[in-house]
Amino acid sequence: MPLFALGLNHQTAPVAIRERVAIQPERLRAALADLSGGGAVMEAAIVSTCNRTELVCATDAPEHAAAWLARYHGLSLAEIAPYLYTYPDREAVRHIFRVASGLDSMVLGEPQILGQMKEAARHAESAGTLGSLLHKLFQNSFAVAKEVRSTTAIGANIVSMAAAAVHLSERIFERVDDCSVLFIGAGEMIDLCAAHFAGANPRRMTIANRTVARAEALALRVRADVLPLEAVAERLSHYDVVVSCTASPLPIIGRGMAERAIKARRRRPMVMVDLAVPRDIEPEAAQISDVFLYTVDDLAQIVSAGVESRHAAVQEAEAIIDTGVSGFLQWVANRDAVPTIRALREQAESLRQTEMERALRALSRGDDPQAVLEALSQGLTNKLLHGPTQFLRSAEGVQAVDTVQRLFQLDQLDGRADDASRDAHNDDPA
Repeated sequence: MPLFALGLNHQTAPVAIRERVAIQPERLRAALADLSGGGAVMEAAIVSTCNRTELVCATDAPEHAAAWLARYHGLSLAEIAPYLYTYPDREAVRHIFRVASGLDSMVLGEPQILGQMKEAARHAESAGTLGSLLHKLFQNSFAVAKEVRSTTAIGANIVSMAAAAVHLSERIFERVDDCSVLFIGAGEMIDLCAAHFAGANPRRMTIANRTVARAEALALRVRADVLPLEAVAERLSHYDVVVSCTASPLPIIGRGMAERAIKARRRRPMVMVDLAVPRDIEPEAAQISDVFLYTVDDLAQIVSAGVESRHAAVQEAEAIIDTGVSGFLQWVANRDAVPTIRALREQAESLRQTEMERALRALSRGDDPQAVLEALSQGLTNKLLHGPTQFLRSAEGVQAVDTVQRLFQLDQLDGRADDASRDAHNDDPA
């Protein structure tokens, strides 16, 4: 099976290297054509994300792929070789199944990689480089990933601060799609939180930030409104959930501001999530009835519990993957045997035709039909067994004997003969 996976990821290469070998989606089709253009690579697919760039190929020359990856990006092989990993045959199958199932991700069990792998398969199919071997490999990886996600807890728990913020909001309001959410700040953490809340489809989202241009850029991505930071105090009561993460040395929301907001809301509850260090929201705000204040430590506890739960599910997931790998390799073995099966049947048919023609000529001459049938059966038997007999006579050791016995199921025949002998003995009159 000329199959292997080659690449680098977040575990083997720093971001400075990963970004140099990343391939943008719009360039994948041309890259695949270039990779397989020389004829050395029979089938190919490329998985390229922010955390990994991998080539999955069917080829007898795996060294060609590593050289191509370096050359395609204008690099020397020596520059990326220390960061590359290569998985041949069975290891490649297992690696692809683990990636699809989220076991090789930066966040254990994250589901985004499965969609990215499906996209990689679509690009390969569009480029004409997804042959029967890789098509079967990807389809099986999707099936294994589905079973892992549906029968284990690998993706069932919260393992990010952003997801934890949504989870805490759902504890209070049950339905986030009925809530208005205010994000204070526009950095990476707020970006992640806004993306997670957007997935819950809240009624309204607003970004408040000191730099309006950054707020507008984030708001455009997540379809939110923009609010000047100085207007937060006046508008705070309009929001059910407030998520804050800025670099301010002083609190953005004090206890007094929170009290006025709750009063204006007629005691309707408000969730406040403070992800900043130092804090954006005065701790005393937690003492106000109907204010549910959570800090970064509260979210960290939820994330820690979720990570432990996911790690406990890894063993179950690995067992599912092992079964999937064995099933795929069995398919490959059966696929590789097809030409031999076809040749064996063609040879047997040729022998049959020869003996049949000989028998028909004998019948046309008026020979005894019973004698003709006897000669036909003996002729077929001698010709079909000539090859195995010569093999046994010329081979050394017990392996050849064992092969022929299993091939012709001679052990089963011996068993049936013994049974028949015992039956005949039991039937003898005393």
